[in-house]
Amino acid sequence: MRRTWIALGICFASGVALAAPPAPEVTVIAAAAVRAAFAKGMPLVENDRYKIHASRREAAGQAEVHTRDTDVIYVLEGSATLVTGGTLIGGKPVAPDEIRGASIAGGTARALVPGEVVVVPNGVPHWFRDVAGPVLYYVVKVTAAEPAR
Repeated sequence: MRRTWIALGICFASGVALAAPPAPEVTVIAAAAVRAAFAKGMPLVENDRYKIHASRREAAGQAEVHTRDTDVIYVLEGSATLVTGGTLIGGKPVAPDEIRGASIAGGTARALVPGEVVVVPNGVPHWFRDVAGPVLYYVVKVTAAEPAR
């Protein structure tokens, strides 16, 4: 401990600056790019800690489980039924940390409408069913360091 203080004192006395970690970059996505992303439904930002998608659904999709990503969903327009929990039917890995299947047995069905926010923790099966499309929604995917158990 004393050596650390001595080293810090030497750095201070000699004018050596202790470097702060670099600040993260700020990301700005222009409104036109966001509108274009919603027209197709596509990612806006993806890195190893989080993802932001401009999602568009016009029909029911596959049921899915993310082993590391927690989905934070904000519905902008349209409506759908979101089924969460239960058991994934016919689940198969489609990408690292991503399992998809035909549907969900059991689970809780919720009607989604504009303005609602839903948080689906990693490891929880979820499925957009009964889509009155198009449904536009942001998804922020927060990636955990370890898969859900």
